[in-house]
Amino acid sequence: MSSANASKIQHAVFYLSGISGLEDIHVWISIPFCLMYLTSILGNSLILFIIKTDPSLHEPMYIFLSMLAITDLGLSLSTMPTTLGIFWFNSRKISHDACFVQMFFIHLLTLIESAVLLSMAFDRFVAICNPLRYESILTSSRIAKMGLLSLLRGVALILPLPILLKWHQYCHDKVLSHSYCLHQEFMKMMACSDIRVNIVYGFFVTLASEVLDFLLILLSYIMILKSVLSITSHEGCLKALNTSISHICIVLLFYTPETGLSLIYRFVNISSPLVKTVMGYVYLLVPPLMNPILYSMKMKPIRARIIRVFIN
Repeated sequence: MSSANASKIQHAVFYLSGISGLEDIHVWISIPFCLMYLTSILGNSLILFIIKTDPSLHEPMYIFLSMLAITDLGLSLSTMPTTLGIFWFNSRKISHDACFVQMFFIHLLTLIESAVLLSMAFDRFVAICNPLRYESILTSSRIAKMGLLSLLRGVALILPLPILLKWHQYCHDKVLSHSYCLHQEFMKMMACSDIRVNIVYGFFVTLASEVLDFLLILLSYIMILKSVLSITSHEGCLKALNTSISHICIVLLFYTPETGLSLIYRFVNISSPLVKTVMGYVYLLVPPLMNPILYSMKMKPIRARIIRVFIN
């Protein structure tokens, strides 16, 4: 191979990072990560299996839950190869194209999950505030359209990101802070290019997706709370709120680390790379891990079906 070709290949790669300062024990650190990925994949697969095989669970609430499980499976599978590759084999190199593809799927699935959480909030709003019209509003065709719209919105917003990134030269340090590729990471390596379009478009994507979804979820729960407080029966009030607790927990679990990571990249200058690394792992690994656990604990039909699966 000529020196020119070798140099070209060398410049066409990024370098992923594990946990800075703990490289000597990456093999040991891989054990909890393996358990997290395994639990996430098995938990979400089990939720999908239960909902698919039990006709009594073919209701809007459980269909949205299956959409969430599919999205969480995608998030786990999109980060698992590079993360475990670093911890097991110290495989840090990743080509530009492979990195952009991984970034596309990570951000696409994140936007879809945000849209699914909004759909689930709408489901709870209709069930509590307008129960008599629940079945007529949330029909199978309407749910399918909501899912398709979530996918199309995600693709339309995220597809320009890798296209914009391919236009730039990366003249600075090509070491990423995470074991996977995120859009925010590329900004520090593009100082030799005009990145204003990337910054503005990235901010627009955040506003048009997660921020908008969160505000609509917040609005739906304000209206739900207003409706619940009008219930004269204390027992009825608690029963209505109990149906939404698991969804509220998952919303907080999804948006809190995602918001924290965005604020760190945009507004907070933190010298320690460990903070970004930990926040990145919490942002992408914890929700897919905890979502099936929370729903199996809080939803009696899911819990009962899981018990029957393992007993029988």
